[in-house]
Formats: sequence, structure tokens, C-alpha cells
Amino acid sequence: MRMIKQLACAGLCLLATLAATQATAQPYPNRPLKIVVPFAAGGGPDIETRRLATKLALALNGNVVVENRVGAAGILAAEVVTQAPPDGYTLLAGSVSQVVQKVLRPQAQFDPLSSFIPVTQTSSSPTVLLVPADSPVQTAKELEALIRSRPGQLNYGSGGIGTAAHLAGATFASQLKLDAVHVPYRGSVELMPALMGKQIQFAFPIAGTAVPQVKSGKARALAVSGAKRLASLPDVPTLKEIYNDELMVQEAWGGLWVPAGTPADVVQQLFTATRKALQDPELQTHYQSTGSSVEVSESPAAFLSFMKAETAKWAKVIQLAGVKAD
Repeated sequence: MRMIKQLACAGLCLLATLAATQATAQPYPNRPLKIVVPFAAGGGPDIETRRLATKLALALNGNVVVENRVGAAGILAAEVVTQAPPDGYTLLAGSVSQVVQKVLRPQAQFDPLSSFIPVTQTSSSPTVLLVPADSPVQTAKELEALIRSRPGQLNYGSGGIGTAAHLAGATFASQLKLDAVHVPYRGSVELMPALMGKQIQFAFPIAGTAVPQVKSGKARALAVSGAKRLASLPDVPTLKEIYNDELMVQEAWGGLWVPAGTPADVVQQLFTATRKALQDPELQTHYQSTGSSVEVSESPAAFLSFMKAETAKWAKVIQLAGVKAD
């Protein structure tokens, strides 16, 4: 009887071991992935990420959900993802914002270059200089003249200190030696209500947020910060055309990151699936219609090299524009 019990126990242990091995060996992914988005729901970056999540789920033959974690211009979301298990199931919709925030706030509890493994860049978008549709200002030069005539009286908004909208506005003001007041909001979705409500007189939201507002007649576009004009706003000049200033050429980019320590084979699988998702014609058409462009890195390593170059570039912009953390 004792021998039978020992054999039964050994059999149960063997079954448990086999079950654990099978669970471990299940192909990735075997449960839903989560993309943490540092932007408020309904804004351009959030909508783009949700569309990408749908295509990524198809490419992975799994499920992908999106979770918004808004706060501190992207710092909160980044810190949340650094604490997630490095298993490929929690991703960050990382962007230039986190790179900038680390430059501004070295004490932040994450580092884009070491706390994460970059998977791939996904998009790039310039900012768009907007005024309300009923503003008498018709051009960037007219806005410049108005600010000069009313020093310290005109406000520009952003989704927070160090965001693309803030840096574009700060660069515009500093390079032209204009006295304008920066008003940071909790997120980019608050910019248009503030612009319509006249709490701010101009703003530099990214194209994904700005273009729909221009198309709907709620705002007027005066210029774009990209190296070339937007296909969706072909009559709107670039700041480079107007002022011939390379520092005003600024692009907000986005990508996917996973926590450091994520297995290389999982990172490669995510890279391959994301690249496939971004090749979807419907997704590309949507990005282009809002002023963004689909951008895919050659490899995770190439994305890391790009991020290193961006870190150096934005450190220079921040220094020259005199941007400081609050």
C-alpha cells in the first residue's frame, strides 16, 4: 500500500511538472497584450495607438488592449511600464516626450535608453501652429507681430512641460525673442477647448490632433514644424520656409517599448508583428489623413540608435530654448 501511495504521489508530481512545462512552452502570446498610452483618450496619439492595436492583434493572432495613464507629460506611464514583468505583455506607447522628460528631469525613475528595449518606431508627426478660426491672425508673421505688440499678454498652450507642443512653442518664442506665456495643461485633448475658449491664443499641437480641427473649421493653421509641408494641409507653409531656422524643424515621433529584460525572441516577434501591422493600407491612410506618417525602424537596434541621436538633439533644443522643468 505504501508503495502504491508513493507511485501515485510521483505520478501527480510528474503530471504537475508536465503541466507547468506545457504552460511555459505555450506560444507567445497566450494572453492579451496591453499597450500603456501616456495620452488622454480621444486625442490624436490615443486614436492612432488604438488603430495600431487592432492591426497588431491581427498580426499576432491575439488580443491587444489599450490603457491610458495620463500624467506628468508621459512620466507616469513610463514608470508604470518599467514596473511590469519583462515578458512582452506590457508595452509602452513611447515617444519623444519621454526622451525630453528625462532630459528635463534626470531624477525621473526611468531612462528611455536603459529602462526599456525599443521595439520599433511607429509614427512621426510635425506640430501645427494653430489659432482659433475666428482669430484676425492669418499668418505666422502676423502672429509674431501681434505678440510683439502685446508682450507677456498672449498665451500658448501645451499638454505639459516638455511635450512636443511646449517645445515647438518655446522654440518659436525664443528664436524670435518673443514674450509669450506658456500654459501647460494635463493633456493634449485640453488644448482645443482652451483655444476655443480664448484661454490661450495659439498652440502647437501635433498634426494628429491639429488637422481634424482645421478640417472641421474650428481652427486655422498658420505653419507646420516639419521639414516639408503636410499632404493633408498642402497650402500651409513650414516654419523653415518662413524663418529659415533649422531649430524650428521639429517632429514628434512615437514607437513601442517593452521593459528591459524582455527576451530577445519576444522583442523580435513584436517587431515583426508591428512591422506587418504598420503595412496595412487602411492604417497608413488614416495616419496620413491626420498629418502623421508611418515610420518603421529597420530593427530594434536601429530604433535604439535613433533614440540616442534624438536624446542629444532635444537636449540642445531644451538648452537653447531655455526650457526648464516646473
